This record gives sequence, C-alpha cells and structure tokens, in this order.
Amino acid sequence: MLTWKHIIDYTVNGNPTPDKRVEKTEKEWQALLTPEQFRVTRQKGTEAPHSGALCSIYDEGQYNCVCCNTPLFDSSIKFSSGSGWPSFTQPIHENAIQYKKDTSFGMVRVEVMCNTCDAHLGHIFPDGPEPSGLRYCINSASMQLNTETSNE
Repeated sequence: MLTWKHIIDYTVNGNPTPDKRVEKTEKEWQALLTPEQFRVTRQKGTEAPHSGALCSIYDEGQYNCVCCNTPLFDSSIKFSSGSGWPSFTQPIHENAIQYKKDTSFGMVRVEVMCNTCDAHLGHIFPDGPEPSGLRYCINSASMQLNTETSNE
C-alpha cells in the first residue's frame, strides 16, 4: 500500500517504470480527445469543482486513462471527499501513476499523471481516509469508467 512517504520519495527520486509507454503528437491527441479532455489532460487544466461527470457516480468498474485506456483506479477505493472531484485512496497498480512536484499558482502540491502517456490527472494530498491517508483528487475529464467485466 502506497503512503505519503512513498509519494514524496517518487517526486524526489523518480517514478516507477510503467508497463508500457504511449506517445503521440499534440495534433494526434487533439484528434483523439474532446476539447475539454485535451485541455485537462494535455494542458494541465482543472475542471470546476462538482462539474465533472464522474463526481457522483459510484458504479462498479475501473477508471481508465481517457487518453491511453490504462487502468488507473478501481471503484472499490473511490470515496466521497467533498472536494468536488472524484477521489481515490490507491491506484490499481503502483506503477500506473507518476508523481511530480507542482509549484504552480504559489502552492506546493504533488501532481499525478498517467505513467503510460503523461496525461495530467489531478493532484494527491495526504488528507485521505485510513489506512493509506491518501486522497487522489482526479479530474473526471481525464478518466473513463469501464463497467464491463470479463468472463474469461
């Protein structure tokens, strides 16, 4: 289980190696994504609080990166944080997310990105529920909910 200490270690010493990499040109991303998805994921935008389509959905499934379809979070660890963005306590796999120190807007935060395609997802904070104490605060526009289950 990841803890805040692990997150800070990743921002200082480097992120885990992803299973694969997906790289596209800006033009290719624009053709693939809606304008809002592109603004959030490729230009590090943020949705207005409580405006994202996935904020109040708690259906079973997994949340995948809208850019490359990498599994990011499972619905079983989603919680209502009251922040206005979908919130999670752990990624599906430790190497699904990359962490970067973010000093924009006069704040010091930790940005979270898809480790496969570098899509901006949101930020992580050390004020989540136990046992991890983590709150991944994620833009709805950066994810898609996959509710299909495999019978194989």
